[in-house]
Amino acid sequence: MSNKQTPSEFLKQIIGRPVVVKLNSGVDYRGVLACLDGYMNIALEQTEEYVNGQLKNKYGDAFIRGNNVLYISTQKRRG
Repeated sequence: MSNKQTPSEFLKQIIGRPVVVKLNSGVDYRGVLACLDGYMNIALEQTEEYVNGQLKNKYGDAFIRGNNVLYISTQKRRG
């Protein structure tokens, strides 16, 4: 039996969980998904910015404009 869900259902399910947000520029933001809207504008908490796989900055909260987002994926918990 397959576990199919719509993208909207997936996004609702991952609020409050660690995610990776990949931007069109290639930069990754990793943090806890606080909320998002219909335009894919994203609010993250405990955010880390990675450029070419290297940690560049840490932010408390971050807001990412939806038109910059390539994809959102769940992040495996570390440790």
